[in-house]
Amino acid sequence: MPDDDNLPKDLAHITPSYRRALWIVVLLNVGYGIIELVGGFLVDSQALKADSLDSLGDGLITFLGLLAITWSLKWRANSALIQGIFLAAMGISVLAYTIYRTQVLSTPEAGLMGVFGIVALLINIIAVVVLIPHRKGDANVRAVWVFSRNDALGNILVVVAAGFVFWTNTSWPDLIAAGIIASIFLQSSWSIIRDARNDLKKFRSSV
Repeated sequence: MPDDDNLPKDLAHITPSYRRALWIVVLLNVGYGIIELVGGFLVDSQALKADSLDSLGDGLITFLGLLAITWSLKWRANSALIQGIFLAAMGISVLAYTIYRTQVLSTPEAGLMGVFGIVALLINIIAVVVLIPHRKGDANVRAVWVFSRNDALGNILVVVAAGFVFWTNTSWPDLIAAGIIASIFLQSSWSIIRDARNDLKKFRSSV
């Protein structure tokens, strides 16, 4: 696996603080992602469910990034490619289910939806702050950063949607927010896949 080509020459980003930052992100996102997913079903919010999947995906992909940080450029790029494909699959799934929910409308409980969203936002602000010093590097490093940034954006959308659900007493703000979150998934997946392919090209040109 990582030993079949040259190990990365620049391992400056692989510090104890970087590893610690990744573990913090993994634990925060997986832990609260499960809580938020349960909350999404309890309050019947599609945006909350989409955001919880983002949190869980962020945690799992960050864990993969943690495993990959000492791998060679080829395998780190392959890891990022998997992350991008995973994010695209999540985006397509959320978008498809959101379209389905437009035919089966039910209004979420706006108060609890907002509470879950605010707590998720606070948790992801911590994760983003922890990762800010480590956001630049190869495709694998950038993928971890993009996931966490998207998660925070999704949290903001959930909170805003909860306010509009309360104001309008309809499910449309919730569904619109879920659709936007899915679109962010798809846009970011393309960015991650593009970076991963560029790193793979660098590897091929160096052998």
